[in-house]
Amino acid sequence: MRRLLSFCTLAAAFVLGCGQAPATGPDGGFLSFGDAASDAASSGDALPGEIDGGFLLPDGGVIAADRFVTGVVSFTPGDCAGFGATELPGIVEGPPVGAGTSAGSTDVVSLGVGGSIVLSFAPNAIVDGPGADFVVFENAFYVGGNPNVVYAEPGEVSVSDDGSTWHVYPCTATQAPYGSCAGWHPVLSAPGSGISPVDYPACGGDGFDLADLGVTHARYVRIRDIGSETCPTDPSKKTNTLGFDLDAIAILNAETP
Repeated sequence: MRRLLSFCTLAAAFVLGCGQAPATGPDGGFLSFGDAASDAASSGDALPGEIDGGFLLPDGGVIAADRFVTGVVSFTPGDCAGFGATELPGIVEGPPVGAGTSAGSTDVVSLGVGGSIVLSFAPNAIVDGPGADFVVFENAFYVGGNPNVVYAEPGEVSVSDDGSTWHVYPCTATQAPYGSCAGWHPVLSAPGSGISPVDYPACGGDGFDLADLGVTHARYVRIRDIGSETCPTDPSKKTNTLGFDLDAIAILNAETP
């Protein structure tokens, strides 16, 4: 389950950013978006406002839990992976816990160099609709607050309807703007932010349109790290924070809204 994390060290802040992740209940409970949630996160208490089957939105509405990741089909860690892995699948389920433009959230799982993860939204699915159909939330941030200097760990995004045949968004750029890669826009939506995780692009993150691939329906999303980081060969210098850091995925156009 998601839990409140302590502030990170300066070194970890550069790799993962420095943020706090709020808690859900032991029953896989739900996050609340608003002042009450912000107060709870600051105190370390479980967030109020559990709604059976969904998450509260800033406008008082409710969004179904299966508009976000509901399960991890597979996780293939690369070198220097593992941060957040012990919290799977909960750490990537539910809405994002963004830390804004100047820091990256620690409510993530690090894929490692070349690592990959396959995620499900069962019983829901992504359908093609107007504009972007889903949003991938990583923990990119602007170095020194400069939007022209992005600390990004790009990832290749693919979709599949059967878990076997994959359609890949071309992620070929090696510097910002990273085009069809995920992981280069800061995440602005978080409990207490007042920003809905399905209000794109206000929520931040990287949006993807199924129509770009000629796809109309997808049940699975796969993310593969394609960054240029190198895992140290010296065991004493190894870390578990390299590669794409996945926070959450939200469906914008869902088979079941």
